[in-house]
Amino acid sequence: MCWSAEADLVTGTIVTGLGVACLSGVRHRRQLPLAALPLLLGVHQLVEAAVWLGGEGRVDPDVAQVARVIWALIAMPVLVTLVPFGAWYAAGRPRRLLPFLVLGVATAVPLAAAILAGPVTAEAHGHTLTYAVGIPLAPLLLVTYLLATLGPLALNPDPDLRRLGWVMAAAALLCAVLWRTAFASTWCALAALVSVLLLRWVRRSTVV
Repeated sequence: MCWSAEADLVTGTIVTGLGVACLSGVRHRRQLPLAALPLLLGVHQLVEAAVWLGGEGRVDPDVAQVARVIWALIAMPVLVTLVPFGAWYAAGRPRRLLPFLVLGVATAVPLAAAILAGPVTAEAHGHTLTYAVGIPLAPLLLVTYLLATLGPLALNPDPDLRRLGWVMAAAALLCAVLWRTAFASTWCALAALVSVLLLRWVRRSTVV
């Protein structure tokens, strides 16, 4: 998970390989957005390795700052848009899942604006990282973020995607209880690890 630069490198490499396997198993374009998620999360873990190295003074400060911004962009506006879009698109674009996509886009806009306005900081607390972006109305945006990412999976007509949604909801609760100050980092790491469920979905999907 996110316990050190070395752990992120190992996790990122494994999950990136899983992402390549997911994409190679795609049989219909409707699977593509969600099938690309493990690859994105694998790269995300590799980027966080650079964040760790920056905090330890082992990479150039400018490189570390770029890594922090990329990490935050993926974790926040990219994921809150990609996940509801992918779940909606994979399900055949049902109307009942569309509000989650709208909510995700609405959440992504202020998140992206805050990140690009900067600065993005990251501080190690033991074996976790706490990121600070200066997001306005952060508690509200956290709620809309979780609704937009978990809702279209947990309520998806596909049983494998529903399972993924509920597993991710349990992971969010676990991270909130155990690593409240490092919620974003730890939850993204767990999301990367459970992406193996997406490989199962790709291989079992009956989408034609």
